[in-house]
Amino acid sequence: MSIVIKNEQDIEKMRVAGRLAAEVLDYITPFVKPGVTTEEIDRLCHEYMVNVQGTIPAPLNYAPDGGTPYPKSVCTSVGPVICHGIPNDKPLKNGEIVNIDVTVIKDGYHGDSSRMYYVGEVGEHARRLCRVTYECMWKGIEKVKPGARLGDIGYAIQQHAEKAGYSVVHEFCGHGIGQKFHEEPQVLHYGRPGTGVEIQAGMIFTIEPMINQGKRHLRMLADGWTVVTKDRSLSAQWEHTILVTDTGYEILTTSEGTPPKPVFK
Repeated sequence: MSIVIKNEQDIEKMRVAGRLAAEVLDYITPFVKPGVTTEEIDRLCHEYMVNVQGTIPAPLNYAPDGGTPYPKSVCTSVGPVICHGIPNDKPLKNGEIVNIDVTVIKDGYHGDSSRMYYVGEVGEHARRLCRVTYECMWKGIEKVKPGARLGDIGYAIQQHAEKAGYSVVHEFCGHGIGQKFHEEPQVLHYGRPGTGVEIQAGMIFTIEPMINQGKRHLRMLADGWTVVTKDRSLSAQWEHTILVTDTGYEILTTSEGTPPKPVFK
């Protein structure tokens, strides 16, 4: 499958879809607190997407390669869950961290973004992981420009994570996105500079590093979706959808509540 270079019409529709995805994350923020279930978070997000935005939740019944359809409208990955956590009836506890991953479809185009949330009072070890993971995403974003290589993104992310004492998940990666949920290219969060596909203006892809507090190894739970750290250490993830412009990049998944770019020392 070849990489789809987006035209102006595609890009305009992707801007709309990206902003709407970010606005779902804004909307759900005040609801993330001790005692709420991830099932309730899913219900609230679903109703906001369908009834307020007029968007379609892309994950609901998504079944790539004919596997088990994903049963919910968002992914909620708590604690040692790396990605694709299925919302359930277990209440969130004070001190936990959770990633909420939202993908909406608007006018046939996908907007995809995720953020980390603190549940109540969260310890510094978990806060640091979330903070460094956010920085990792940004280290990758800053490498995006025409003529650069995808390996430059992965290398920047891996260097920052490992310098902080963390590990990078290898099995899951960023991806091209547009009228399809997942397109080429695959955007690895590790790698060597100067390697991989050359980045071109008009590409749109996600950068979404999954960073573990312990080792990078993982296992899949019996539900066929939930991925957890093998050593049960905490994991964090942030995600933006990125447009490659003629001079660099534009983040498509921004809204009023989007956290600002970190200040690197």
